[in-house]
Amino acid sequence: MTVMIELEGVGKSFTLWNQGGAVIPVMADARLTVAAGECVGLTGRSGAGKSTLMRMIWGNYLAQAGSIRVAGVQVAGAEPREVIALRRATLGYVSQFLRVVPRVPTIEVVAEPLLTLGLPADRARARAADLLARLNIPERLWSLSPTTFSGGEQQRVNIARGFAHPWPVLLLDEPTASLDAANREVVLTLIEEAKSRGAAILGIFHDEGARARVCDRLVDVTGFTPGLAA
Repeated sequence: MTVMIELEGVGKSFTLWNQGGAVIPVMADARLTVAAGECVGLTGRSGAGKSTLMRMIWGNYLAQAGSIRVAGVQVAGAEPREVIALRRATLGYVSQFLRVVPRVPTIEVVAEPLLTLGLPADRARARAADLLARLNIPERLWSLSPTTFSGGEQQRVNIARGFAHPWPVLLLDEPTASLDAANREVVLTLIEEAKSRGAAILGIFHDEGARARVCDRLVDVTGFTPGLAA
């Protein structure tokens, strides 16, 4: 079993400078592993730290303590260039919100991770087109910027972009939220396909049916949260 995500003794706090520099501890001694081909779901009540944990693994939040390793790379304390390199080829992240440069066509938005890795443009766009079609984004919209789309369409574009490259490690933040039954099924199938090829997946799934279908086990982050842990 190859461990792709490994957290040991991870701690995090926030300093409220607009409130006299008060320090709010939000996580202490967080520990978890995710192996290749495994999907682990994060659980816990709202505010327990699920998203904070994901953002520390992604490298957006700095951990104050402990070790965060992704595919052998120490993310905690890594240089920005190391985090960028990790994201380019190894670590993918499907967030709840699509953030793109305005006026870039949808097919280019989805193909961009592949183009960055040097895949020929025709192959990158073919992969993007396949995903957009699977996620029921009409072809007439592919040449338009997704910034003009509905929330549900933007979410599906975000998912297509997140699954464009076969990242060995994937972070998923509510990937089935607000989707209709048909598109929910497509997303769950994409997750199952990623697991089958050996991707290590860590996700937040409030959809209990989705969680039961794709997650191999669950980790309750409440145990890592100061003031909430039993």
